[in-house]
Amino acid sequence: MKKLPIGIHSFSEIIGDDYLYIDKTKEAYELLSAYKYVFLSRPRRFGKSLFLTTLQAIFEGKKELFKGLYIYDKYDFEPYPVIRIHWGGNFTSEFNFQSEVQSTLRWNAECLGVTFDKTLALSAQFDLLIKETYKKYNKRVVILIDEYDKPILDNITNSAMRNYARDTLKGIYEHIKYNDEYVKFAFLTGVSKFSKVSIFSGLNNIEDISLYPKYGNICGYTQADLETSFQPYLEGADMEKVKRWYDGYNF
Repeated sequence: MKKLPIGIHSFSEIIGDDYLYIDKTKEAYELLSAYKYVFLSRPRRFGKSLFLTTLQAIFEGKKELFKGLYIYDKYDFEPYPVIRIHWGGNFTSEFNFQSEVQSTLRWNAECLGVTFDKTLALSAQFDLLIKETYKKYNKRVVILIDEYDKPILDNITNSAMRNYARDTLKGIYEHIKYNDEYVKFAFLTGVSKFSKVSIFSGLNNIEDISLYPKYGNICGYTQADLETSFQPYLEGADMEKVKRWYDGYNF
């Protein structure tokens, strides 16, 4: 039996090290065929990061990783430059917030080999990152943002810091829309959904697929997965008990 990818959210690592992978590339293919700006909300530990890294591998043209999966012979796998942002770390002070965001943007600039100017405001740094990436590769840019709301949720009981995080992120995210001509695709994930009048007011053309039945199984496992892919791992398990523990999520 293949190893189970417990705690691993990198698609490339799961495929490369031959872990068990439940194919979500049909949903990925349909998503890329239908939308340009997408938002997905799911609880923590539901596989949002894994799906995001799957999209990253697709856009980076790593076709060899998808052999045997749904998308393999349906997509052209033309490579595009990818800006990948994961808001990790500590955001509970303005200094920490500035440091974490700037570190993430600088890391992307270094990976892509483009200019980075730390003297600019954070939103201007992100704007420059998009434009310089487009200019260097002469191709539109893919933007993948994981845990877009973490800096706000980290400060949910601190109104001053929460408002600072919200307003700063709003200023950063609206540059995705301002640079529409340079953007190929953008995908944002998070735990919560904030109204368009707050954090997304500058990105009002984003498609929220969180409650679309078509994408209900875009993350996580289904009953059918348990009965097929996971069946060898569940020999002797009380499936009714498993169902009581984990079933009941509806999107």
